[in-house]
Amino acid sequence: MDKKDNTIFDELRESSISIKELHVSADRLLQNVAQVVLGKIDVARLCLIALLADEHVLLEDVPGVGKTLMGRAISSSVAGSFSRIQFTPDLLPSDIVGSSVFNSQTSSFQFNEGPIFNNFVLADEINRAPPRTQSALLEAMSEAQVSIDGVTHQLAKPFMVIATQNPFEFEGTYLLPESQLDRFLLRISMGYPDREFEASILTSHRTGDPVDEVEPCCDWRRVLEMQAAVKSVAVDDSISGYMLDVVHATRDSTELSVGVSTRGALAWYRAVQSAAFVDGRDYVIPDDAKNLAIPVLSHRIQMRDGIQGSQREDSEALMAEILGSVALPT
Repeated sequence: MDKKDNTIFDELRESSISIKELHVSADRLLQNVAQVVLGKIDVARLCLIALLADEHVLLEDVPGVGKTLMGRAISSSVAGSFSRIQFTPDLLPSDIVGSSVFNSQTSSFQFNEGPIFNNFVLADEINRAPPRTQSALLEAMSEAQVSIDGVTHQLAKPFMVIATQNPFEFEGTYLLPESQLDRFLLRISMGYPDREFEASILTSHRTGDPVDEVEPCCDWRRVLEMQAAVKSVAVDDSISGYMLDVVHATRDSTELSVGVSTRGALAWYRAVQSAAFVDGRDYVIPDDAKNLAIPVLSHRIQMRDGIQGSQREDSEALMAEILGSVALPT
C-alpha cells in the first residue's frame, strides 16, 4: 500500500464515512450503470470490480452489442473527466499521450497533454492501431504516468482504461501483444442481450441515447476511498493457497507454453478483494476466486501451438479444465 492509500485511510478514520456507506456507494454505482446498459448487470459488475481494484478492462465482442455504451455509462456515473480515443492504423503515440511543442513567444517547449490525461479513457477498437501506438498505453496503465522527453507526467486519479475490440474481425487489425493484454485485469465478452431486454432497449433509445441523461452518483474522491477500502478486504490463507495452486497448474500444464505470471496472480488477488467489496463483504469467499479465474487469467496464458490467449474459446476452455482439477477450499 502506498503513501497515498495510507492518507486516504487516515481521512476515512477521521471522517464520518463508514465502510458500510462505501458499500452502498458501490451498489449505487453498479445500479447507475445497469440502468443504461440493460440486461448486462453481470458485465457492469465486472467493470466495477476492475475500477475498484484500480485496474483496466478489455471488452470483446462483435460490433453493436454495447461495448462503447458500457464505457460511457461507467464514466458518466462518476463525476470525473472522460475521453474517447478511436484507434486507427494512422494513430500515433503522441495522439494518445501528448507532445512537446515549441512556443516561439517563450522560446521553450510546452507540453500539450493528450487524451490519456483523463480519469476514464475509452480506447475504442484498440487492436486497429499498430503495436508502436498500442505500447504508448503500457506505462500509463501500469504506473499511471507517462514519460515524454525524459520528463514524467502523473495521470489523474482514479485512472481507468476501458478498451474494446472485435475478436472476430482480423482485416486491418493488429494482435494485442502479451505485454498489452497483461495490463488488463479482466477480459470480458459482452454477448447479445435477452429478447426482453432488447425490447426495452428499443424503447429506451426511441427519444435519444439514455447515457446522455445519466447523472453522476459519486465523485472521484469517493472512488479513491472505495479503492483504498478494497485493499483492506481479508483473504484467508486457504483461498490464497488455492489461487497459487491454480497459477502453478497453468505453469505445469503440458498444453501451455506460458502460464500465469506473478503479476497475473497478484491481479487475481486484487480482483477477488474487489469482488467481495462490491458484494458488500469485508472478506473473500472461495467462489469469488473461482468465478473470476477465467476473466482474469485466460488472456494471460499461451497455448503450445503458438496461439495467443486472445483466442478466447480455447484459452477459457483450458482454464475451466485446470480449475476443475484443483480442489476448491471449503
